[in-house]
Amino acid sequence: MKKILFKGCGTAISTPFDENGVNLKEFERLIEDQIQNKVDAIIVCGTTGESSTMTTEEKKLTIECAVKTSNGRVPIIAGTGGNNTKQVIENSKLAESLGVDGLLIVTPYYNKCTQAGLIEHYKVIANSVSLPIILYSVQSRTGVNIEPKTCLELSRIDNIVAIKEASGNLSQVAEIAHLCGDNLHIYSGNDDQVLPVLSLGGLGVISVLSNVKPEYTHNMVQNFFDGNIEEATKMQLNALPLIKALFAEVNPIPVKAALNMQGYNFGIPRLPLTPLTEGKMEVLKKELNNLK
Repeated sequence: MKKILFKGCGTAISTPFDENGVNLKEFERLIEDQIQNKVDAIIVCGTTGESSTMTTEEKKLTIECAVKTSNGRVPIIAGTGGNNTKQVIENSKLAESLGVDGLLIVTPYYNKCTQAGLIEHYKVIANSVSLPIILYSVQSRTGVNIEPKTCLELSRIDNIVAIKEASGNLSQVAEIAHLCGDNLHIYSGNDDQVLPVLSLGGLGVISVLSNVKPEYTHNMVQNFFDGNIEEATKMQLNALPLIKALFAEVNPIPVKAALNMQGYNFGIPRLPLTPLTEGKMEVLKKELNNLK
């Protein structure tokens, strides 16, 4: 069996920006609150963290802050993916030097490589670092899907240990689980499909929802693992209105607004993303208060 980086709820954490760059004090505050509220891992510099508009120095400071704040209490996983293989290797080596526990590497975007290209891309990256790697398949953003047979090929690489599956295709998730077994652990990349993925053998979720409802999301997954399937299912269904509100505009626009509603100072998304529109803000506020 491959190394398990975490089991349960991993937060794809948002990044707070101010006029000086990353607001590290506020970032540290959210990480501490996340740990106190039972999250099982924290994923920094991912999609929700707006990594595509961060400088290398900002990413370095953010990762350093997360590693220092966690101090080994929960795994810190850094998003280091991109569409330039050489740059991904450099980013991954930097994250490794900063003491993270694992890497989340999204498929290359825009250049739309073949499945053979995906295999070579991930192979050279995996050979360049010793850290465990989570593949990230999210075709709606990247234009590239990691097909099940490609997952099987990549699962034969020792330090490729898991996949964040955000295709939304449960049949594909089932086929990956069937082909790869314990050689490639599966995390749901969609908050509205956590229970279905767990039922297919998934180990948890890499979650947007847990930014604002960390203990709730942890408990939902833990209930499933504890055999309280009815309660876990109820929690999944009850969370759907808030999940819908958190994706009413492209992530992380709504979650950043939700964090501000909760008293954090996370600022607004960086361009080309814009603040959440007023009508959707009211719905988000209502659903944030409704989910207990």
